[in-house]
Parts: sequence; C-alpha cells; structure tokens
Amino acid sequence: MFPIYLQTFLYLVLATRVVVAGTVSLHVLLTKRDVGASIGWIGIAVLMPLTGGALYAMFGINRVHRRARKLIGRQSWHSRTLTSRWKRAEQGGFAPLADMVSKLTGRPLMAGNSIRMLHDGDEAYPQMLDAIANATTSVLLCSYIFRDDKVGARFVAALVAAHRRGVAVRVLVDGVGSGYFRCPIARALHAAGVPVGRFMHSMLPWRMPFINMRNHKKILVADGRVGFLGGLNIGQENLIASRPAHPVSDTHFRIEGPIIHQLTEAFAQDWSFTSGEDLHADPFFPDVSRSGETLTRIVTAGPDSDLEKIEYTMLQAITLARRSVRLMTPYFLPGERFLTELALAALRGIEVDIVVPRHSNHTLIDWARAANLPRFLDSGCRVWQASPPFNHSKLMVVDRHWTFVGSSNLDVRSLRLNFEINLEAYDDALAGMIDDFVVRHRHDRLTHHDLDRRRLPIRIRDAGARLLLPYL
Repeated sequence: MFPIYLQTFLYLVLATRVVVAGTVSLHVLLTKRDVGASIGWIGIAVLMPLTGGALYAMFGINRVHRRARKLIGRQSWHSRTLTSRWKRAEQGGFAPLADMVSKLTGRPLMAGNSIRMLHDGDEAYPQMLDAIANATTSVLLCSYIFRDDKVGARFVAALVAAHRRGVAVRVLVDGVGSGYFRCPIARALHAAGVPVGRFMHSMLPWRMPFINMRNHKKILVADGRVGFLGGLNIGQENLIASRPAHPVSDTHFRIEGPIIHQLTEAFAQDWSFTSGEDLHADPFFPDVSRSGETLTRIVTAGPDSDLEKIEYTMLQAITLARRSVRLMTPYFLPGERFLTELALAALRGIEVDIVVPRHSNHTLIDWARAANLPRFLDSGCRVWQASPPFNHSKLMVVDRHWTFVGSSNLDVRSLRLNFEINLEAYDDALAGMIDDFVVRHRHDRLTHHDLDRRRLPIRIRDAGARLLLPYL
C-alpha cells in the first residue's frame, strides 16, 4: 500500500498526462490538415504525453500563421502595381495557368519586364554590388545565408556606405541560416546604424519553431527599379573562379520593369513581420516604366497565408505540359502529390527530365533521395546527375515557354515549411535559354541498375533516411 502523499502525486501525474494528451489531440484535430502528421502527433501525445506535449508545443504549433493573420489588419502599405493587359490567345495552353496563379496569389501578371540570367557569384555579385553602390534612395536586401567572409565584408561595406550617404537601407537575414547563436553580419550592420532584422530569431524555443520554418528568400532591390532574386546566397563559396574549398555553383536573375513592385512588396511583408515597420513611402515604390517584353509575376509561399502556393503553381504547370518538363534542383525530395503529378506527366508521354547534383552539400538528403527515386524511374521520368561543382540552382521549364525560378527547392521543407519566393515568366527566349542550361547539365543518367547495385546496408541506410523526408 502506497503512502497517501505518494498516491496523491501519482494521481496528479496521471491527470496531467491525460489533460496534456487530450489537449494536444484536440488541437491537432482542429488545426492540422495533413492526416499523416495528425496521426503521428496524436500517437506521440498518447504514448508519451509529457515529452510529446513539450515537443508539440515547440515544433507542432504553427505560430507563424497566427502572427501573420494579426499583421493583415494593420498593414498600411498596399500594392502599387498596375494590372497589365495581356492577350490570352498569346499564351495558348498556358492561359489557364496564368488565370489560376492570379487567383491563387492575388497578384496580377505584369508585362514590360526584362529578366537576365546570371551564373554564380562571379557574374552576379559585381552587378549586385554595383546596384547598391549606385543606389540613391533605397536598398532592400534579404538573404538566407550572409557569411562573415570576404564576400560578406564587401556587401557590408557597400550597404554601410549607402546608409551613410542617406540611402534608406533595410537588411533582413534568417535567424538560423545566417547564424543562430552568433550573427557577425547583423552585429556589424547594427553597429554602423544600418537597420537589420533577424527573421524569427529568439532564444526562447516556445516562441520560435526554429528548426522547421525559415526565411529562405534571396532578394535585392535598389531604388525600387532594379531587382535580383534566385538561389544565390552571399558567401565566398559562390565565387567559382576563386576555387573555394567547397564550391557552390548557382543561378541568379536580374529583373527590371513593373514587376519590381511585387518583389519589393515581398520584402516589405517579411520586414514588417520581423520589425513592425511598414515600408510604403516613395523611396521604396517609385513609378517604374517598361524595360522589356517579358510577362511575369512573383509567387511567394510560406506556412502562413501563402501556404503551398509555389507547389500548387508547379503542379498546375505540369498538368498543362504538352511536350517537356525540365527540373533542376539541389535537393529532390518532393511529397506524394508532386511525385504523382510528375509520374502522370511521364506516363502520358511528356519528356520529364530531373537534374540533381551527383553529391549535394547534405549527405543525409542524398541518402534519402536515392531511396525516393525508383518511383520516378518506374513511371518513365529521366533522372540525371550533374557533375561537380555542386549546383544549387532551382529551375523549372515547361514546353520551352513557361519558366519558374527562385529560392524554392523541391523538397517538403521548402515547399511547405519555409518562406520562399519564385518568379514565373511566359517568354520563349528566356525559357529556351534556361531549358538549354538544364539540358547541358544532364551529365550522367541514373537508372534502376545504378540504384539496385547498392549494397544491402546502403539500401537500408537510404531507406531509413527517407523516413525523415518531411523534415530534411
């Protein structure tokens, strides 16, 4: 017979376990959309209520969505983009895609833009630094990784110089990607008086589900007239000509024209989210004239009001494909929906090419990818490995007409958990250029034989890594 005080303690523990398990289960049932994730969280809460409840409180609750909804009512900046007139007949089979993305994003398709493809930091950094150096009114910069190295120092110097000559400079870095415990770049900019924010950074784990939800965007806008976006972070490893120890090849894009307003707004949303400051003055949204003939639009995604919009855009484009789908991505771990859509495209005779690096900079992802590829090969998709250096480009081309480029990888984390930004363009010349680029990187075709000849321990390892697919 237990003493009365011990019985009371055990009853309290049992009651606490029941309350925690019940609370977590109710919250999951009311808020989670994914059935698999719901079953997993409820199972954890029932089997180990206290530990499971703590894990759910830190990583299972989408606080970002809640905070984003609070911001909607008080935003004082509004779109200053003008709705462009475009002819449905000119888009042929892609007109339904243009209409769908308009409804999905709430952003108009913009005409009169120019888009230039830039390769690696060797070509992109000089133009980006030149844009900052020549800015007279404003500079907006967002980067997932902003390294404290020679390249980072050059950007810091350019940003500080712009700030000192009276330019309105705003810099946003990710709270984890650019350093969680220590961020020398933010410290240097802050010391120079440059407004800098660290996206979703907090030392309190219950205030920031920092493992899951990151700002992966790469944005630079100078004077509200010249913009850059793509996959390029800021770091020495992207200067391929300098032969860094771990080179990272990448693709970036310089854009000009009315689409710049949408790029600026994408930055302004994240800046308002982080700092509380609304960017709506003329220095950030000047009148912009036509600069080319490309029809384009910005598409953002994140675990808030933009949930899965980049993935939906890609899925619709694959559905409308009539000849070819080319994909180039550093990390290829898509979910079931994406897998099914690509497989169906290949089965109906579409030429589907998926280009991945032979070795990425994340070994665990390479292991999981190997276990995930047989299903694509079974349907007739062609998978290619690009030779080193590791290529970090994120490119999609459909029928050599429609392109989709930006920061988003083809994995569950990027498509559903991270904050991402892509640009869609309806332009034969641009699409042809990017399509050719992807084709040139089809170095070694991966076959069933290559996967089957892996030794059993390797196959078991890869299959185990694949179970982490939602979190890689």
